[in-house]
Amino acid sequence: MTSKEKVLIHLEKNSGSYVSGEQLAELLGVSRAAVWKAIRSLREEGYEIEAVTNRGYRLTERNDVLSAAGIAGHMKNGDASRIHVLREVDSTNNEAKKLALKGAPHGTVVAAEQQTAGRGRLGRSFESPPGTGIYFTVILRPDTDLRKALLITTAAAVAVCRAVRELTGKPACIKWVNDVYLGEKKFCGILTESATDFETGALKSVVTGIGVNFRTPDSVFSEETRARGICSLYGSGNGPAADSASKRPSVTRNELIARIVDELTEICSDLDDHTFLDDYRRWSLVIGREVSCIRGNERRNVRVLDIDEWGGLVVMNPDGSRETLSSGEISIRW
Repeated sequence: MTSKEKVLIHLEKNSGSYVSGEQLAELLGVSRAAVWKAIRSLREEGYEIEAVTNRGYRLTERNDVLSAAGIAGHMKNGDASRIHVLREVDSTNNEAKKLALKGAPHGTVVAAEQQTAGRGRLGRSFESPPGTGIYFTVILRPDTDLRKALLITTAAAVAVCRAVRELTGKPACIKWVNDVYLGEKKFCGILTESATDFETGALKSVVTGIGVNFRTPDSVFSEETRARGICSLYGSGNGPAADSASKRPSVTRNELIARIVDELTEICSDLDDHTFLDDYRRWSLVIGREVSCIRGNERRNVRVLDIDEWGGLVVMNPDGSRETLSSGEISIRW
């Protein structure tokens, strides 16, 4: 890790507070001149760093530059060498799958400022305009079978909700199975893909892609996307839970990515422990509601009763019979 990356990690960890040049030099085992060189290089990359005599350096609240060091600096045990930040990519899931095939370890993260071919479930596109969203994928190598691995998408939705609620105070909720909402509008989508050994059927890796509209103006989305009901964590279009468009986010994209990855990897460290599903149920938008269930060309109205221990949707059909859905799509009748 370079001196520049180490300086950034310390500034990120002490966000909002000053760190003296002497302290940074001592912590990193380098000269004061090396610290100044690192600060200058970070400023050239777009970081706004205040310098005050007798106090030191600090990142200003306006910083929101995605970087491996910036993400690692907010993680519990962050390793910048396992975090890949790209300016542009077709899909972070595609890039992560390539890295997984090359042996990238559990917990590797691929993030991008922009996706040119972002994907969601059922082959839908996920619009990923530059500089305003969060688009990243986590490579997971869970020691489990494929059935348990199906819980990972559910776990990712819980991880997003926990991170958003804790860091922003916003009441993020989950629409089965993989969409995260504020009010009646979606701000986050999740796509999980797995790779198995053809001969043994063993699960080799899982890539979980998470896309968050962070501070994306409604105007940049296509008319089709806006019609589906879209919003951002910060900015216009997300109802009573929104900040005004002029208010700055209370959290950086680096920090939110770090918290989501920490939450997700912690849940996935023991998929036999289903207690995280308590949060999924608590924050469910659909339990107790009438929804339209869509499977192929069939559409029917059902009442959602519960989420089972495998993330399945327990519903009551119009004839009073019960059924558990493990796949498909639902539409909420607001």
